Amino acid sequence: MKKKCFAVLMAAMMTCLLLAGCGGSQNGGSEESGDTAEKTKVTFVLDWAPNTNHTGVYVAQELGYFDEAGLEVEIVQPPDDGAEAMVGSGQAQFGVSFQDYLPPALAGEKKVMPITAVAAIIQHNTSGIMSAKGGGITSPKGMEGKSYATWELPIEQATIKQCMKDEGADFSKVKLIPETIDDEVAALKAKQIDCIWVYYAWAGINAQIKDFPIDYFAFRDINEVFDYYSPVIIANDNFLAEQPEVAKAFLAAVSKGYQYAIENPDDAADLMVKANPELDPELVKASQEYLADQYQADASQWGVFDADRWNRFFKWLNDNKLSEEELPMDVGFTNDYLPK
Repeated sequence: MKKKCFAVLMAAMMTCLLLAGCGGSQNGGSEESGDTAEKTKVTFVLDWAPNTNHTGVYVAQELGYFDEAGLEVEIVQPPDDGAEAMVGSGQAQFGVSFQDYLPPALAGEKKVMPITAVAAIIQHNTSGIMSAKGGGITSPKGMEGKSYATWELPIEQATIKQCMKDEGADFSKVKLIPETIDDEVAALKAKQIDCIWVYYAWAGINAQIKDFPIDYFAFRDINEVFDYYSPVIIANDNFLAEQPEVAKAFLAAVSKGYQYAIENPDDAADLMVKANPELDPELVKASQEYLADQYQADASQWGVFDADRWNRFFKWLNDNKLSEEELPMDVGFTNDYLPK
């Protein structure tokens, strides 16, 4: 559900610096089409292939919530340089990202890329380590001497290292295998690797429906610092400044879509498959049932950020020198555009 393209994001920074000036205006206008009412065009870029992280957006599209808000929303696939670059350059007004992707865009005294997280798609981090059941990897310590499929990214490996350190384990004893896996369950079945970082709502649920017994532990259960926001909706800063009411209308419609998915997971799954017929209906339905309790969880409403949780993760990055420049606190997110 999450393609790791952190290095690509950093490479895209120069492009965004050149293009950011047009961020607020591109696709921000509206046009008349026949007898239809005038609608404002908005582009929303995904982080990866459509999946249940995105259900609320597709529900809003399928049930006409965007139409009711006076919006014409185009949902597009990300380019090679990622959703962040497309939003940062103004080619899209909104997109999907992750808090651990954003440091390169936010570090230093001035943002490198004009993007801000405006809604938390899932309230708590549901990622962790999955392995074949009975292999002994029921906690970070069990990863010693085992092979792990790595994206070879500093934040990723530092997360594993911290979780192992918290249990008195040695990260240097993990056998790191470059990650080239599309199907986590198939890779574990074939014993290509012993364990892999997954997002439970997709890979973990996929293991269930394929009747493949697994062991799994979530990072947030090991250390609360890893209960960061993953995934999030980001927006272009220039667009937010120039068209705040459009941004609010978009997020109101999306909030309504996610609320529908929370209350009607089966129907939401059907709408998701209708919009994306290439998806496995059984996986989508099971994943949707799981996420119905995760989208909002214990928050006061869908989408809100808790500043303490956001800052705790960024402070950990600063303390461990995982950002080239100091990450400021209370920067990179806002609740201002969510429905009141």
